[in-house]
Amino acid sequence: MTVERREEEEDPSQQSTDATAVWPFLSCDDNTIRLFHLPEEASYIDQLASDYQDSYHSNLVINEAEMVYDYCWYPYMCSSDPTSSVFVATTRDHPIHLWDATSGQLRCTYRAYNDMDEITAALSVSFNSSGTKLFAGYNKMLRVFDVHRPGRDFQQFSLHKGKDGPSGIVSSIAVSPSHSGMLALGSYNQSTALYAEDNMELLYVLHGQSGGITQDSYILCWDVRNTVDIVYKLYRSTENTNQRVSFDIEPCGRHLGAGGEDGLVHIYDLQSGQWITAFQAASDTVNGFGFHPHLPLAASSSGNRRFSLPDNFEENWNLRGDENCASIWTFG
Repeated sequence: MTVERREEEEDPSQQSTDATAVWPFLSCDDNTIRLFHLPEEASYIDQLASDYQDSYHSNLVINEAEMVYDYCWYPYMCSSDPTSSVFVATTRDHPIHLWDATSGQLRCTYRAYNDMDEITAALSVSFNSSGTKLFAGYNKMLRVFDVHRPGRDFQQFSLHKGKDGPSGIVSSIAVSPSHSGMLALGSYNQSTALYAEDNMELLYVLHGQSGGITQDSYILCWDVRNTVDIVYKLYRSTENTNQRVSFDIEPCGRHLGAGGEDGLVHIYDLQSGQWITAFQAASDTVNGFGFHPHLPLAASSSGNRRFSLPDNFEENWNLRGDENCASIWTFG
């Protein structure tokens, strides 16, 4: 593994049309979503490392009205096909927005209403594997939209029934990449529930987390063929942060990468559950980490919420280059 890095500054610039890919993708505390195009030399890893440039500007900045809760790319997104180059985002007190990743225009909205006929915001979103459905997580509830029918038409499923199902906010949604029709919902009530996608039948409820799924210090591995016991636990440093901290599994399914508040990205072998290596990705909390779908690259994001200092504060306080940034890493 090499740790050559390219940092992505969070400043807008004119949109480029000759980029090889739109990646990475950042939601920020200033209610914006920023997209970065990979440089053309990203297809040539040796050149990417040797032609290291300190920073790049975002190619597209989308302004939301409130805090961004979650976002998700269309599963068949291709930057060369403008019709598929879209993503969804959900924000506080607003409906789900489908954005055009090329022009930055709003394509359509998906609106859910509560019993008082008021718009209620989703806390998590995800497409199904075929891209025909949009899953949206709420408090003890999942709503399913038809992607091709925007508006307020949706199916609604109550998740907490008796002692089964998640009893809190659905904070994360994951769809099986193997097209098995399984859907996993993580919640803040320290459990994960697996459902059948077609009829939302509850299959399993997995317990053992010490906190919310997106904030727990351990990532738990389960064998869905036998859910009696946890196979193993993978550590990440999240004890003192309330941020969502994401992890990712590489496309071949062998390794997992996860960040934490110590600024490290830990790499684990999923076959054995053993720790392989770690590298210092930032001097700040690494709240996001993701592998590129087909190049030996990964992206990390870092940052903490910082509060305004009084006018008479004398110490000179500035962000360092490895704080509050996105970085690209090469893997050998």
